[in-house]
Amino acid sequence: MTIPNEASINMNEITEKTKIIPAKNARMFARLFNFGNLLSLMPGLIIAPIILLGEHEGISMIFMFIAMIVPPILWFGLSIMIYIISRHHPNELVGHYTQQAAYRYYGMIGVVIPVGTFFGTEWELWILMGGVVGLVLVPWTIWELIKSQKENWQDIEIVINENVGETS
Repeated sequence: MTIPNEASINMNEITEKTKIIPAKNARMFARLFNFGNLLSLMPGLIIAPIILLGEHEGISMIFMFIAMIVPPILWFGLSIMIYIISRHHPNELVGHYTQQAAYRYYGMIGVVIPVGTFFGTEWELWILMGGVVGLVLVPWTIWELIKSQKENWQDIEIVINENVGETS
């Protein structure tokens, strides 16, 4: 049995460091999911009226539908990562705003899947469903962005514990 000497005890000290999370950082992360929601819907909001009001043939129609469908699908995947990062931010308000934005987006996309099952290849119904999603999600998201901008954000101080010395 060995008794640790004074030098080895000092080598394994726990040090505490503090870090300041600026209010600006918290506000940015709180708004990130909402911005993603808006950006994923923008191509559809622009292209849907073009499709409905214009006369398009074959390949151009296919490319327009791809441009409408791909951004929400990509955002769905990316939003999971953004949710994980923002939901566990040290500032609890960031988690709250992120969670609310996620509820809205995943809820609306979750409605599209079962309802859209009955649409088949009726593209007009798909465009109508996209319009309903946009009518619900866009104003609500803009309202939340305004609300988060007016929020009184504070700097947060966090303590980081580190072991100094050998690890074995």
